[in-house]
This record gives sequence, C-alpha cells and structure tokens, in this order.
Amino acid sequence: MRRPGPALRIALLGLTVTVVGYALFAGWLVGHAYAYEHARDRATATATGLIVEDGIGDDEDIRVRWTDADGHPHVQRFGIYDTDRYTKGKRFEVAYDPAEADPQGFPADRDETAAEDDREVPAVLGGFVLVPLGGIWLWRGLRFRLAARRPGHPMTATVRRGERLNLGNGFQNSNSTWLVLSEGDRPEASEIVKPTERWQRVMWHPALDELTDGRAPVTVHARDSRPAVVRLPDGTRLVPLGPLRRKPPTKVFLDDHEVGRLDLRDAFVRPADAELRPARPWWRPGAGIAALGTVLGVLGGFLMGGGTLVAVVAFALFAATLLTAIWALSAPQP
Repeated sequence: MRRPGPALRIALLGLTVTVVGYALFAGWLVGHAYAYEHARDRATATATGLIVEDGIGDDEDIRVRWTDADGHPHVQRFGIYDTDRYTKGKRFEVAYDPAEADPQGFPADRDETAAEDDREVPAVLGGFVLVPLGGIWLWRGLRFRLAARRPGHPMTATVRRGERLNLGNGFQNSNSTWLVLSEGDRPEASEIVKPTERWQRVMWHPALDELTDGRAPVTVHARDSRPAVVRLPDGTRLVPLGPLRRKPPTKVFLDDHEVGRLDLRDAFVRPADAELRPARPWWRPGAGIAALGTVLGVLGGFLMGGGTLVAVVAFALFAATLLTAIWALSAPQP
C-alpha cells in the first residue's frame, strides 16, 4: 500500500487534532453541564442563606453561608446574573438535595443559570473557532482537486525558501517553500518576449530537495491568479497555499533552497540502498506546540476560570487543540 505524502499526512493530522480535540473539549463541558442540571433537578429542599461577599472575580460572583436541614453549615460560591439584586448582607435562597450527606447548593431561582451557561456556552463558542479550522483543510483538498483538473502548460520552476521577516505569530512556521515560475524563457518562446514570472507558495515535499540544479521543467495547472497546482518531472503534484502571485511576496525573504539537513549519521558511510530518514520526526514541533498549549491552558484555567477542575481541563484542551491546529495549517516543513 502506498504511503500518503507529507501534505496528506499533515492534513490528516490537522483534521484529526481539530475533530478529536473539539470532541473532547465539548464532551467534557457538555457532560459536566448535564451532570450539573441532573443534580439541580434533585435539589428539592431549600434553605435561606446570607450573602457574605459579593463582586468576586470578573463575573462578580457571590459567596453565601447557608445551613441545611441537618444543621450542617456551608459556605459556597455562586455565579449569578442579577448582581444588583444579590449584594452583601442580603438573603439568598439555596436549593439542595436532602438525600445527600454533604449536599451541593444551587440557586433556588431557576432563572439564575450562570453555572450551566459557563459550561454550555464555551462548548458552542469553541465550535465556531475550531470547526472552521477543519473546514480549511477540506477547502484546500477540494481546491487542489479542482485546480489539478485544469489544463496544464509547461513552465520552468526555481525553488526558493522563504523566511518571514515579521515573527509576531510564534505559533506559525517561520519557513515556507516558494516556486518561481517562468514561461517566457522557454526554448520555443520568442526571443523578444520578456520572461514572465509568477510566485506560488506550496506545501513542502521531499521531491523538491532533488531540484538543486537551478530551473526545472514543470507543468502548471492554473487559471488567472487562482492557486496553481505544479506537477514536477517525476509526477509529484504540489499542494498550493494561497494565490498565484504576479509579484514577489512581501515580508518574506526568499533565498536559494538548500537541503542541508545533516546530523551525526552523515559522518559515516551508508550502504547504497539505505533509506535516509530526517534527523527529527516531522511531527515533533507539533508535539511541542501541543504541550505549550496545554501549559497555557492550565494557566488560563486558574487565571480566568477560577481554578476549578472543569475550567482547567477545558482551557487545556481548547488551547492545545487551537495551537496545534494553527501549527498544522501553517504548512510545517523539516
């Protein structure tokens, strides 16, 4: 069975991370929201508590002291919407499950749904952020298929390595691969026609490392300024990223494409039929990005989510998924 190419592997990774990450994120929140609502439905007893503190955190939560029917005192924090009504020193009705030995309190006012919304709303908003990231991969694949069906015409291509001059986004890959396409300098072209150049960014492919002798003949499937699919002499089709440009990209420094991936194994004589593998796995930077996202998510859970288990895990899942998906979309290369 033929192994998928690097572009397909990265696309599958990006899709898998996005779908699985969002499924875990939404499942975690929705599952806890269901458990909370189910526990609240069992809260049939009520008690009158005293608000001992208000304006807690950015959401202006309140802290209430209340006592259950067995005389056990409780001090609990509640999220509320009507912050003007519930202030320090006022009464607050608490509902609880009388069958529980250590019952959890709920707002007796059924209109106070801040706790449920804190679990359900982020799951919905996260979908608006993460689902389009997976859709980008589907659009790239469809665009590649449609572009590859267009009539092709011969051109020459020179591989250039691009390095972003603006490194403001550290989660995107700083290196990129560009093709400089020329058609006016073909042998059959008129000598008085000035060579026409186009610039196309593509996803990296190991076949590009073989094009080290300057210009190479290629077949370009393009129309106007739409993304162009470039077919190399060995039949490899490169996945385009962005439109076909008439001018060199700005904020990107282009220099000669050099392979130069050396490690200690290059100091030894290898058999002629030995397979040379990259010095590091292509997915390793993505694993580092995912770990960084997890750490940032945990910190966000403590700083913005109150440090609860639900908030910490949710923030960690969301941040790790988001950063890894962005890294995959940036077309990483060795």
